Amino acid sequence: MSDGPRAVVAAHGSLAAGLVNAVACIAGDAAAARLLPLSNRTLGGAELAEALRQAVLSAGAQVVFTDLPAGSCTVAARRVARDVPGLAVVCGVNLPMLLSFAVPSHKGPVTLQAAVEKARASMLVAAEVPNGD
Repeated sequence: MSDGPRAVVAAHGSLAAGLVNAVACIAGDAAAARLLPLSNRTLGGAELAEALRQAVLSAGAQVVFTDLPAGSCTVAARRVARDVPGLAVVCGVNLPMLLSFAVPSHKGPVTLQAAVEKARASMLVAAEVPNGD
């Protein structure tokens, strides 16, 4: 993996792989190499926690990004974080958040809080659909 903080992206179905692929398309393979996707597909709770633990340790990850705050990936990540000192868990992952984390900034390393704020700021209604009234 490339230099800089590393993370596991854990999500339902193929969302994690899709997000990491999008980071590669936008920012290049070096940025995407800082992110390891993990799907919960076919994994029960204990299996997911073990797969996540192995992914965190093999990647040297300091962060786990998950999709849903109360989903199975987050539950497993919080279990792993109890045993891995310094491991952060960030819920509600989206593409702007991962780009903010994975792309080096000339201002220095981005904080997780800044990545979350970038993700929040990226959400907007660009065009509202009439409700038929």
